[in-house]
Amino acid sequence: MSRPRVVIAGGGFGGLTAAKALRKLPVDVILIDRRNYHLFQPLLYQVATAALSPGQIAQPIRAILRRQANATVLLDEIVGIDTARKVVLGRQAGEIAYDTLILATGATHAYFGHDEWAEVAPGLKTLDDATAIRRRILEAFEQAELAIDPAVRDAFLTFVVIGAGPTGVEMAGAIAELARHTLADDFRNIDPTTARVVLIEAGSGVLPAMAPKLAKAAQAGLERLGVDVKLNLPVTGCFPDRVEAGATTIPCRTIVWAAGVKASPIGAWLGEGVPLDRAGRVEVSSDLSVPGHPDIFVIGDAARVMTSDGKQVPGIAPAAKQQGGYVADVIRARLEGRTLPAFSYVDRGSLATIGRGEAVVDLGWLRFKGFLAWLFWGLVHIFFLIDFRNRLTVMFDWVWSYVGFGRNVRLITSGGRAPEAKQPARSDPAS
Repeated sequence: MSRPRVVIAGGGFGGLTAAKALRKLPVDVILIDRRNYHLFQPLLYQVATAALSPGQIAQPIRAILRRQANATVLLDEIVGIDTARKVVLGRQAGEIAYDTLILATGATHAYFGHDEWAEVAPGLKTLDDATAIRRRILEAFEQAELAIDPAVRDAFLTFVVIGAGPTGVEMAGAIAELARHTLADDFRNIDPTTARVVLIEAGSGVLPAMAPKLAKAAQAGLERLGVDVKLNLPVTGCFPDRVEAGATTIPCRTIVWAAGVKASPIGAWLGEGVPLDRAGRVEVSSDLSVPGHPDIFVIGDAARVMTSDGKQVPGIAPAAKQQGGYVADVIRARLEGRTLPAFSYVDRGSLATIGRGEAVVDLGWLRFKGFLAWLFWGLVHIFFLIDFRNRLTVMFDWVWSYVGFGRNVRLITSGGRAPEAKQPARSDPAS
């Protein structure tokens, strides 16, 4: 008699947690992901700003699950689901049958109806995004070094980050540190310390999910780094040479989008009748299953999960891990003929780093900032890195970076090229 088959779409925090939690159950697990690695997304911005290399925050999924005998990993992309026949459709593998399906396909960037902005204002969700943004940032300094026209030079030395959530705050602070410390002595025709970093937020403050006191401390920390924080300023246009926000125009050549996300196209896969919110997230039942489809679960960024007091569970790694573990428990309970109480999210707090030696930590029962918060932030992130070797190398690089302001991965690789300035020809020095 064949064993029940659990198909998991997505090898992020939620999907991988579910797969590992099913290791001792009498089920066959098939994990499908279009990339062959699990990514520690909270540190992506450090790859984008040349502090860490991609291999330090990613681990091959096969290596993670190689000792789990009931798990099979497929490198493929899901393009549809036939709920009547209980099969998922892989772009290459074709039909893959399931008894239970866990959708943990995450989210992508949302440009609020302006998808044309994506080319000039890339977001930060994947390693490809991070290395492309790293190239744009580093090439901006190189193009500024070549520029003759002062206006062109200033535009290349202006970096705009849109959205002041954790990703935007961390990106803005890291770019400012890169310019003011790491690259300070690397150029001859420009002074990188004069680079302008602008953080634009449509709302009234940075880090809106945090306590107001900590959010204000984070803003003050950014401003000490030289970041120009602009609040209550919705962006109305992103172009290769500028950002427009109402009556404000900011000439620039590097834009990073951190303002919004939308779910992967699960709604289209599941068909009509599945409730979705405005961001395309599935409004799941209390056990994280899809209404009308008890054999399908949605977790992580693709799900709209509500707490008992009516608040939405945030789209962060700890929440996805809790949901993945819970769904594995539901599957276990069903095999044993039991039922479980509704999913209950445990909020363990939020953290954000501002710059070298400075962060804010909100644990609910304890809130603090400064150097101790930065140490806590670093230890938490290192602890959650999957591979022990990665933990050691990341810790070493952070210590080295703190002592010497070093960023050892300042490599310009293919992809994400910054827009080239149209410059007058240089005169021949010999003429």
